[in-house]
This record gives sequence, structure tokens and C-alpha cells, in this order.
Amino acid sequence: MEFSFTGIDHVQLAAPPGCEDEARHFFVDVLGWQELQKPKALQQRGGVWFVCGPQQVHIGVQNDFAPALKAHPAFLVKNLPALKARLLLHQIPVKDDEIREDEGIRRFFSQDPFGNRLEFMETL
Repeated sequence: MEFSFTGIDHVQLAAPPGCEDEARHFFVDVLGWQELQKPKALQQRGGVWFVCGPQQVHIGVQNDFAPALKAHPAFLVKNLPALKARLLLHQIPVKDDEIREDEGIRRFFSQDPFGNRLEFMETL
């Protein structure tokens, strides 16, 4: 094969118009991510971008927005119980998933402020 994949640069999640402040609160204030400045050519479209480890998460505005209830990104976390406690402190519901010893991971699911499904996982 003449090409190969080297990873994922970013994941885009959709959100309704006017989502930026609520997205900043969740992704910066709650999750502790850093906001990235969008390129000038894309700023008029709305939305906001964040850094998550070596990847980026882009929140894009969608006029006919409907949350992704099944499709979702899965974020790798160190100290998953601490993240869970932080989300609960901010009254953000989490749904535990069974620990899958055969896979060597634990995980839980939550949602961003717009109802998009998010998975957070940690290797055991």
C-alpha cells in the first residue's frame, strides 16, 4: 500500500448556533482543556476549538442541530475516578459501563452541554 494513517488530528462535534460560551464552560472550566484560536477564515462560521492531549476537538455550529446519541468520541483519561467526581460536582450525569477486565479498560459515558454522547476511558 502506498499510504498509511498516522492518527487522528481532530474530532468535530456539532452544536446549535450560539453555543460558544456554553462549550467554553464545559470543555475549559469543567474538563480543563485549552481553547485554540480558530483560523480567521473560519471564525465567522461560529463554533470553538479545543486541545485534548495531542488531538483537537472542534465544536462546529449546525443550524439544524440534533445531538449524536450513538456515535461518539472516546477520550483516554488518566485517573478516571477523579474526572467522574469532577463531572458529578458540576451536576453533569455520568453512566458507568462495566469494567471489562478482558479489555483492560474501565469507562463511563456522559454528554456535552448539547447532548452529544461522550465516552471517557482509562486502561487498567
